[in-house]
Amino acid sequence: MNVIIIGAGIMGTTFATLAKELAPELDITILERLDTPGGGNSWVFNNAGTGHEANCELNYTPVDEEVISVDKAVKIHAQFNVAKQFWAYLIQKGAIKDPGSFINQTKHCTIVSESSIDELRLRFREMSGHHFFEQMRYSEDFDEIKSWIPYTMEGRPRDEKMAATVIETGTDVNFGALTEQMAEYAKQELGVKIEYGTHVKRVHRSPAGSWLVETQSGGTDRRYKADVLFVGAGGGAFPILKKSHLPFAKRFTGFPVGGRFLQAPISAEEAEQYRAKTYGKAKVGAPPMSVPHLDLRVANGQYYLLFGPFASFKPVLERGRGFLDYLRSMRLHDIPRLLNVALEHFPLVRYLVSETFKGEKSMLEELDSFAPGLSKKFNWKAVEAGQRVQIIKDGDLQMGTEILVSTDKTYGTLLGASPGASVSPEVMLRCLEQLIPSVFSTEEAIQKKKEIFPEDNLDALAKNPERYREIRDATNKTLGIHERDSE
Repeated sequence: MNVIIIGAGIMGTTFATLAKELAPELDITILERLDTPGGGNSWVFNNAGTGHEANCELNYTPVDEEVISVDKAVKIHAQFNVAKQFWAYLIQKGAIKDPGSFINQTKHCTIVSESSIDELRLRFREMSGHHFFEQMRYSEDFDEIKSWIPYTMEGRPRDEKMAATVIETGTDVNFGALTEQMAEYAKQELGVKIEYGTHVKRVHRSPAGSWLVETQSGGTDRRYKADVLFVGAGGGAFPILKKSHLPFAKRFTGFPVGGRFLQAPISAEEAEQYRAKTYGKAKVGAPPMSVPHLDLRVANGQYYLLFGPFASFKPVLERGRGFLDYLRSMRLHDIPRLLNVALEHFPLVRYLVSETFKGEKSMLEELDSFAPGLSKKFNWKAVEAGQRVQIIKDGDLQMGTEILVSTDKTYGTLLGASPGASVSPEVMLRCLEQLIPSVFSTEEAIQKKKEIFPEDNLDALAKNPERYREIRDATNKTLGIHERDSE
């Protein structure tokens, strides 16, 4: 079977690696617009690098009239623990030599001011009762919170009422480094072909039913033929879906949201003082991806602090692509849907426009609001982040990701964003199950899947504490994650 994958980011590379591990007989080619794998939204500073286990982001535990729902948090936590099993397998195989090259233990904290203390207390009570979050701690004590996240507390008056939670076994993930190593392994050891600098212009069906992929590379046109086509191209998946002429393509439109961060290099000693990712609460009307957070980032052995994100409205699908590409991806039926979303979510649109024109001075003021005095402690600069394209489905704006597979199981794609890269192995496993179910038909593949994923059943992880702890402890040991950080 001939499989073409569009996009060598974390999703496409994970799909290719997993598919070849389970079915070595597959002929797989990845087509990538950029010159390197993981150079788009997967690149280290195009995302926040939070290994999302739903430990710290309030949006994953919505509150409705004093009733808090933890269902989404439980699912995301289970998905991330499936992801960790895949990464641990790659380390055991030697595909990744050093887990510290892409994953580093980092506290996951949530901090709120007086007006949200009751909500955080309720969240802690509900979450810590589940074995996924049994290691979560809660405090309203100034000195204890300062010991967890000193940079957010050092400049605050002691009488300011705050509350925080912490989980010591959170992670910072360099998805770009992970993608690069996985791509090299897939190419050298598994036989996956990767064509870089290749722009996909069009996909369409041949009379025989296979997919024809029209590309351009170095000014030369080339056509690829695929029995199965998977599109994991971030925002670029939308125009390709439109050109596919599949019936469900009309249901989806892309709503682009950009972002920026403040970034500061720090020393290893300073990193030890603040080995944390600290999430606050989003402003009213702000999109979920705009929850303010102050993160320790590790990239190529260097340490950084990252604060943001600062959202922006840029009508482009991906960094490096222009407004005309976005226009070409539109169809007439998309226009009323975009207008409807703009009217229905006018506070969001107004927020995005205002954020777009925010200068570095205003960004530093927001940093000081989150962590008083921190703007003067380090040398901050504004950096551009990746471009996200949220889903508009049947006229409604949606947050999250969605797998789409054609009825004949020859075309698959992934649309949407957060939690995205953090859960990529679990999402790609489900996509593979839907798109190429024959992969799982042999006894060898079933055994291989069990080797890669000792427990991929989300319900089993969520409902069986002993099984979860067994899996968690084994994968954490391989990944270099310990129950308590050394102080």
